Amino acid sequence: MRHMKNQQTCFTSFRHNIESYALPERFTFPFYYQPHPLCLLAVQELQQQLNNNANYQQEFARTGKMFGVLLVKNLQGEVGYLCAFSGKLNVAQASINFVPAVFEALAPTDFYQRQNVIINQLNQQLQQLQNNDDIKQGQKALINNEEQYQQEVSAYQQLMTINRANRKEQRSAAQQTLTSLDFLLLKDKLAKESVFDKNQLRDLKTYWREKINAVQEKLHIFTDEITQLKDKRKQLSNALQNKLFEQYRFLNSAATEKNLAELFIDTPYQIPPAGAGDCAAPKLLQYAFKSGMTPLAVAEFWWGQAPKSEIRQHKRFYGACIGKCKPILAHMLAGIVLDDDPLLINPAANKALEIVYQDDVMVVVNKPNEFLSVPGKNIEDSVYLRIKQQFPKATGTLIVHRLDMSTSGLMVLALTKRAQKSLQKQFISRTIKKRYVALLEGKVAGLLDENSTTRSAQSVGDITLPLRGDFDDRPRQLVCFDHGKAAKTQWQVIKQVAGRTKLYLYPETGRTHQLRVHCAHPLGLNLPILGDDLYGRDQMADRKAQRLHLHAEKLTLNHPITKAVMTFQLDADF
Repeated sequence: MRHMKNQQTCFTSFRHNIESYALPERFTFPFYYQPHPLCLLAVQELQQQLNNNANYQQEFARTGKMFGVLLVKNLQGEVGYLCAFSGKLNVAQASINFVPAVFEALAPTDFYQRQNVIINQLNQQLQQLQNNDDIKQGQKALINNEEQYQQEVSAYQQLMTINRANRKEQRSAAQQTLTSLDFLLLKDKLAKESVFDKNQLRDLKTYWREKINAVQEKLHIFTDEITQLKDKRKQLSNALQNKLFEQYRFLNSAATEKNLAELFIDTPYQIPPAGAGDCAAPKLLQYAFKSGMTPLAVAEFWWGQAPKSEIRQHKRFYGACIGKCKPILAHMLAGIVLDDDPLLINPAANKALEIVYQDDVMVVVNKPNEFLSVPGKNIEDSVYLRIKQQFPKATGTLIVHRLDMSTSGLMVLALTKRAQKSLQKQFISRTIKKRYVALLEGKVAGLLDENSTTRSAQSVGDITLPLRGDFDDRPRQLVCFDHGKAAKTQWQVIKQVAGRTKLYLYPETGRTHQLRVHCAHPLGLNLPILGDDLYGRDQMADRKAQRLHLHAEKLTLNHPITKAVMTFQLDADF
């Protein structure tokens, strides 16, 4: 089959003969999938074009981008594919046949540009007002006056405290030496002094409040104008944003059209996140539906350098992002038969939960990998449910800590409220010691090889990368130095064998996916844990075929009642 690149249709025929390939029976479940062989072939051809273009190589050496291919059948019955990228590109697109954006907001004649001119003019006016010398001087005078007010009031209040103590001492001494009449006269005198002090404090506060109010009134002349301009800018920005949302209109196989505002109205925030509608998958499907093509399968991959905050592996396949794409794709794929969602299948259905230790107040279990700690949104089976069923008379909440679903190993549960309180306190105070064992996808840089008998000085270390959730793509986590929560992990290499590294991990904090991110991130060990389907290098790891090689191996705690030190250890099965 000859290779065709039609700039008018964006349909690309395969360079290779695909007669031996079977077509997909159902469309890809876009959030978790194994790429279809024809999608792999289309990706290979697209990546060759990316490799052969010097401009793209230079662009993605700085920061990469998500690309996607959509396997389609055109109106003539020919099977080929469409190509797209997420967001915008800073290099010319003409050399690769990418589908257009759903809505191009940057066209010179577009309303977006006209509204943007007005908003930019408001920004300039705001900047001029905020840089006004009168405002700066007024703000400085306001700060100085407020500081002096606090200092003088505080000083006078301290003087009042001293005066009060002196009056109390005078009254106490006078009771022993003065006649009743003289004592009454003294009390009256001291009472007037007290009233005088209070009036002086009142007058002092009034003086400074009036002085501060005078400065604030002068400032309000400028700040009120600033507030009005900001309100006007906000109204225009919201109107522009809503207008943009209306321009992003998405089709489905029934030719039903909905815009971004309609698609996100039932989401928690009701407003589309930044970049919604510009991801590769919606672009591909929109073009296919508009052109009368039949979508058959989709695949998306990362190309180039990862962003500083995210963990993205070059050439690795990824599912569509949840926050930006799920509401859109739910509409676009309505009526199309999809592959099963693997996340709806209970992976623990045939797995036993082994009890390692139990007494009247607590239980320690060996949680298998791919086994929920607590009931999930779609799957109820979990450690919590199994223990609740086995110990129906337990009075505690059972759960005092969790293990990630894909992580195996030791987990302690409380059977009584007293035990729950004690164990939770130990976790909060970080007196419980945990040790994990993991197998990484490569060799830790700077270590001696597996045949060496001498341990390298670099075989231990700390990782301190703050973490927060990726709001657009849960449950993934981001490294974020601005808003992330502190996270610390100690690591110690056990050995390096067959190009992989086995090591101990000691988490000092318990953030979501902490060990997985700290191992995989370039500022951490830069080596994903083997079998990691979120941060690893393998293509959409099959959970049934390969497990996450992370195991909670050792747990040391104080018994919640006897306070005796207890250590549990259970070797990993990998």
